[in-house]
Amino acid sequence: MKKLLAVLALLCLCKVVEAQTPSVQRINPTNWWVGMKNPALQLLVYGKNLKGSTVAVNYPGVTLEKVHTVENPNYLFLDLKIAPETQAGELKLEFTKNITIQKGKKKSIDQVVKITQPYSLKVRDKKPQVVNSQDFIYLILPDRFANGDVRNDKFASMADTAADRKNPFLRHGGDLQGITQHLDYFKDLGVTTLWLNPVIENDQPQTNEGGAMRSAYHGYGFTDQYNVDRRLGGNEAYLTLVTEAHKKGLKVIQDAVYNHVGINHWILKDIPMKDWLHQWDTYTNTSYRDEPVIDILHGNKADFKVQQNGWFVPFLPDLNQDNAFVANYLIQHALWTVEYFGIDGWRVDTYQYNDLNFMNRCNTALLEEYPNMFITGENSVSNIVSQAYYTRNVLQVPFKSNLPSPNDFVLYYAINDALNQNFDWGKGFNRIYSTLASDGLYENPDLNMTFVDNHDQDRYFSVIGEDLNKYKLGLGFLLTTRGTPHLYYGTEVLMKNFKNPSDAEVRQDFPGGWAEDKVNKFVAEGRTAQENEAFTFVKTLANYRKNSPALQTGKLTQYLPQEGIYVYFRHNATQSVMVIMSQNKEAKTLSTERFAENLQGFTTGKEVISGKTLTDLKQINVQPMSIQVIALAK
Repeated sequence: MKKLLAVLALLCLCKVVEAQTPSVQRINPTNWWVGMKNPALQLLVYGKNLKGSTVAVNYPGVTLEKVHTVENPNYLFLDLKIAPETQAGELKLEFTKNITIQKGKKKSIDQVVKITQPYSLKVRDKKPQVVNSQDFIYLILPDRFANGDVRNDKFASMADTAADRKNPFLRHGGDLQGITQHLDYFKDLGVTTLWLNPVIENDQPQTNEGGAMRSAYHGYGFTDQYNVDRRLGGNEAYLTLVTEAHKKGLKVIQDAVYNHVGINHWILKDIPMKDWLHQWDTYTNTSYRDEPVIDILHGNKADFKVQQNGWFVPFLPDLNQDNAFVANYLIQHALWTVEYFGIDGWRVDTYQYNDLNFMNRCNTALLEEYPNMFITGENSVSNIVSQAYYTRNVLQVPFKSNLPSPNDFVLYYAINDALNQNFDWGKGFNRIYSTLASDGLYENPDLNMTFVDNHDQDRYFSVIGEDLNKYKLGLGFLLTTRGTPHLYYGTEVLMKNFKNPSDAEVRQDFPGGWAEDKVNKFVAEGRTAQENEAFTFVKTLANYRKNSPALQTGKLTQYLPQEGIYVYFRHNATQSVMVIMSQNKEAKTLSTERFAENLQGFTTGKEVISGKTLTDLKQINVQPMSIQVIALAK
């Protein structure tokens, strides 16, 4: 019996010691760099029983400014200052904690526990390339584009273990290696930049949406910011993609999500503090309305709070960016991503639902380290004032956004409406004309990221009734008007569908991306005659645009559409391009007298798409439902 009691006492003592002993399990960011313009670095340290630890750093040029304890004793936040002259190397973080071990009712002993944690400071070697209106961006949903490595399709240790191409709601196995294998395809098409829907780990369980269980294949529910999802190939595959893309002259934009994380995020399993998230007495969804934010005269605080702090959906908890620790965590991850992977730009998801002061701070941090970095924000709004409000603008309003570029939803709606309307007052091409006439609200509309469809919208070819002439009008306009154009994967080969019954219908696999596919749309032999015509149209215009300073950065001068014909010019000191678009059902002869200010001095032109030479610019034959892109010559 005495031996049994002794054993039980020892077990109890072990549990006491274990309950008090500190440990370090994670440090974020996982490493940092010397030579950053901002010398401040805040480390999130997670483990067990860290509260009460004394922390020391002994490394030349690195100063520990402050140790923050929070509600949860398993976290510490360390404020470091890294002097400009600091050399790269491995510093040591030393955690010391006195714990008391109870021995009997009256006797106890003190024990000192020390933990030494290495932390790397590296030399900066990434130089992001500039993305702007000279580029043509290609949007890819990685899970649905190409499967380069079937071994990473699914993992038994992850929350969602399924992969089934027959089920539109589950993962299909597309990955980063599959994208890397098709870099030459993008080059041939005339693409200069790849934008990937999120690649960060989404270790989310399947969720019941609309009565069907769905995977988080889209990537918008992060569970660990510092790991690329293993099902896409992990960090190494992403590094390889970015490196190989750069070798081919292609740039890479990453999809950022600051507003929310996945319900399965590792931090939420042992949250640092209650206000890490926006908390409500009962579940509160955002209103999805932008007006409460921009309504500076008539708005109210209640609607503003719901729009900003309500959750996007129940399984995407809303981050509280007013919390300084949350803000630092997100900003430092953005900086870490640029330095670690070498990406060239950002597309920010659900921009309008973020705290806008936080977004200004985040944009500033990126631009201070990487001047001229392309940052574009998703604001799914339908009016120009709202869109301008969330980006750099000339509006006289109390809040001034520093976002360089909006996703141009207003122009997207105008393009699709115009092509489906008969020409009339305010309709047809007049919709486009009127939209561009308000460009003076933006600081630089050339940076507006323009598009005709994306992963959240009905497929363009379906919206326009599968009409190839309309297809050419819309994409011809996209590649010749102002802005920074992007194309959704598969639009160049006429992929189609409406979001019915779900988004999955517009996120189907690119044919040819899987070894078992019966057709391969990556090659001309696998495409139909109509698909090849569409592909060739985009390729011809995109590659011409790559070498046309007028189409890339030239001034846009547009003329009031008349009699179903819309004419505009892109021009600079060295080049002038005339664009004629018709939505008439019959051919017309266009007299060009009223375009004299842009045609003066030009006598001939070459039509870019057909290759034909125009010898008479006074009268131009215009075919029905057509676009002409004419490089003017003297």
